[in-house]
Amino acid sequence: MLLPIFVTCLGIALIALSGCIHYSSAKNALGDAGPSSSFYSLSAESIDGKTISMSNYKDKYILVVNTASKCGYTSQYEQLEKLSTQYKDSLFILGFPANDFLWQEPASNEKIKSFCSLKFGVTFPMFAKITIKGKNKHPLYEWLTNPELNGWNNEKPGWNFNKYLIDRNGKLIAHFDAKTEPLSEKITSLLK
Repeated sequence: MLLPIFVTCLGIALIALSGCIHYSSAKNALGDAGPSSSFYSLSAESIDGKTISMSNYKDKYILVVNTASKCGYTSQYEQLEKLSTQYKDSLFILGFPANDFLWQEPASNEKIKSFCSLKFGVTFPMFAKITIKGKNKHPLYEWLTNPELNGWNNEKPGWNFNKYLIDRNGKLIAHFDAKTEPLSEKITSLLK
């Protein structure tokens, strides 16, 4: 007679425990654990050679994109510029050229700037070419891909035109792979 009561109590306890574990996992996946360092404490060199603090972009969403001019996704520059224009009051797009995937960004900073401006009319901030993976990874990408620093994400760029979305408080809230187009609802729905 005690066995059915014990099994019922054990089942209820396991259901409750699994609910807590699921909630805890979802909470961590959403970044509620909190980052150990601030995105705004980082800086990077602009494509013109000036040191720029990420704190210059406070109070707006920030979409960080690793770019390349000889990639199958290079045409995304056009959508990035449209997104930048469409959400100019609430979003900064920051482009970081990198030559880490099949040498698809071999150009100098000067040539990259010219290419982006002439071919796609890019007006959003572009930065000097950096390394986004491996032992020489730029500190900004170390922050974006290290859950101990950003609070939850360990997804590294798998190719050119990966996107990381940071909210108005400097908290990383989403990562999108290269296939996700800049004007997709996956991104724009988070900007409202």
